[in-house]
Amino acid sequence: MDCGSGGGGVGASGSGGDHDSSALSRRKKPYHRHTAHQIQRLESMFKECPHPDEKQRLQLSRELGLAPRQIKFWFQNRRTQMKVAQHERADNSALRAENDKIRCENIAIREALKNVICPSCGGPPVTEDSYFDDQKMRMENAQLKEELDRVSSIAAKYIGRPISQLPPVQPVHISSLDFRMASFDGYGVGAGPSLDLDLLPGSSSSMPNLPFQPVVISDMDKSLMSDIAANAMEELLRLLQTNEPLWIKSTNDGKDVLNLESYERIFPKPNNTHFRSPNIRVEASRDSGVVIMNGLALVDMFMDSNKWVELFPTIVSIAKTIEVISPGMLGTHSGSLQLMYEELQVLSPLVPTREFFTLRYCQQIEQGLWAIVNVSYDLPQFASQCRSHRLPSGCLIQDMPNGYSKVTWLEHVEIEDKTPIHRLYRDLVHSGSAFGAERWLTTLQRMCERFACLMVSSTSTRDLGGVIPSPDGKRSMMKLAQRMVNNFCTSVGTSNSHRSTTLSGSNEVGVRVTVHKSSDPGQPNGVVLSAATTFWLPVSPQNVFNFFRDERTRPQWDVLSNGNAVQEVAHIANGSHHGNCISVLRAFNTSHNNMLILQESCIDSSGSLVVYCPVDLPAINVAMSGEDPSYIPLLPSGFTITPDGRLEQGDGASTSSSTGHGRSSGGSLITVAFQILVSSLPSAKLNLDSVTTVNNLIGTTVQQIKAALNCPSS
Repeated sequence: MDCGSGGGGVGASGSGGDHDSSALSRRKKPYHRHTAHQIQRLESMFKECPHPDEKQRLQLSRELGLAPRQIKFWFQNRRTQMKVAQHERADNSALRAENDKIRCENIAIREALKNVICPSCGGPPVTEDSYFDDQKMRMENAQLKEELDRVSSIAAKYIGRPISQLPPVQPVHISSLDFRMASFDGYGVGAGPSLDLDLLPGSSSSMPNLPFQPVVISDMDKSLMSDIAANAMEELLRLLQTNEPLWIKSTNDGKDVLNLESYERIFPKPNNTHFRSPNIRVEASRDSGVVIMNGLALVDMFMDSNKWVELFPTIVSIAKTIEVISPGMLGTHSGSLQLMYEELQVLSPLVPTREFFTLRYCQQIEQGLWAIVNVSYDLPQFASQCRSHRLPSGCLIQDMPNGYSKVTWLEHVEIEDKTPIHRLYRDLVHSGSAFGAERWLTTLQRMCERFACLMVSSTSTRDLGGVIPSPDGKRSMMKLAQRMVNNFCTSVGTSNSHRSTTLSGSNEVGVRVTVHKSSDPGQPNGVVLSAATTFWLPVSPQNVFNFFRDERTRPQWDVLSNGNAVQEVAHIANGSHHGNCISVLRAFNTSHNNMLILQESCIDSSGSLVVYCPVDLPAINVAMSGEDPSYIPLLPSGFTITPDGRLEQGDGASTSSSTGHGRSSGGSLITVAFQILVSSLPSAKLNLDSVTTVNNLIGTTVQQIKAALNCPSS
């Protein structure tokens, strides 16, 4: 009997009888791959009737242009696939039940052991677990002592005397507020009522727990994934390489706008409830530009989930490869197919993240030309978690001379707005700018410039007295600043892996507070509180960015400087725009002369960041000397600035064929975020006074910013 090609299709011709094996080897059946429309229509029919009769199969045959025999085998294969999945689920359930039983028995045995009395001394017995716990503590103490000796020797090298001879470090008094929390060393929290906030076990810079368990993917699933990815690639290439009638130019801003009528006519979708839901909103955008990185390097970063997060820290909060369906060709990634999970973010507590289970497929079209497509693949067991559906999206990467590449980017998603977008971000999100192609491309251009600066052998620094003596020192400082920015983006985002509480506070929006236990080498150990809020100002994003970067205006808002003058003592350019740089700042007339401020600022057309963190002088000296900065503890704070997306007239939305007229109102959405080490004891309870203090700190900062920019307080 002729067999289908998994869930995706069957051979175009069948075999009615026995054939000679040599004849079969000479004449192979042509392979037929169903279109996405055919697969979706068949899946829809399968849900209604898994065993269609001959009349129904003939009707499907005429509707989809397939032979009745193909329809018959597709349903046979699909029923087989369902049976296999049911068996697998039954086996998994049995294994889980057995595992739960063993766990319960283990707990009962441990509880019984707690009540055992030693016959010799009358005390609790020395169990095997307690012995190994003691040994583990001894080993950890030895490792910590070794690490302390190493850090002390490095610090002594740059401060000129043993670290034991230094005076004890005092808490940093940040402002006139009763701020009873140290920014670096845990000085504990004052007495007061504890706040009932769950502490997250992980730290902000580590990979949070993903919202699903490992999945088992059958061979039939992989065949279906391959078909979906291949069809998505065909659609992507057509959308990227075609203009009218698929794309028209907006009369408002000249951007490409997808003509939905033409799209639905060229790429018809099945009439099911997913596409008829009144809550579904479509966002589509396309943009192109030149980046300073060769094509193969870009492909390598795009196909690695860890590098993907590193490349887009302001957009991608989480990315993980669930399964490599096909590894592709070594060296080019052509043919590589992966099932990935990712969360995309806007750096504000007001915008929820978007979750996707995505098939990412790479294909080398010709020498020096690659295409990478992303398309949603909804796993049934996680369908309720995803309110976003990514239609074929991705990019075309073409090598250019001198290590540059031309990148054409497409974003095309369907969003189910089950809850209204906050009014401050409604225009920005509904216009498609918040998650659109322009934001991806401008971020890519800026980050590639940063990587290029990181690799340049010259120091490219401006400092007083040559405090960054070598290219190694420059690279070490840039890596430290990059880790600071990544940490900040994680603390501001609204990832589903972070539990949070919203308090009334600085404005009508409120302050969102999250708490987690920190244990990473580059983080202070203990309980860390993160707080963030967003507000609007009738000031252009460029002017707000310049205000935060200006050393002369910093005392007007920065509580770390305590109203004192600030001087830049080192400057590292990391992009073509003068605002893309890393600075080391020193505040004058303070009692803490050994404390400096590390700051990175970056800007592109989609928005800007100013992130800063106090770092003590010995740590800065270690980084500037080219030593590994990964152990230097960082708790960054800062600001994000984005255009408000509002138009004075017309809608200007680029999510349909409408080309409304209007121009930007020029306002800014500003998110301010602080991170505080509440206690150096991981088991400490969060003190309500600490939350009140950081709430007041944010409120005071917002009011100072509004006053400095001559904006009314509200």
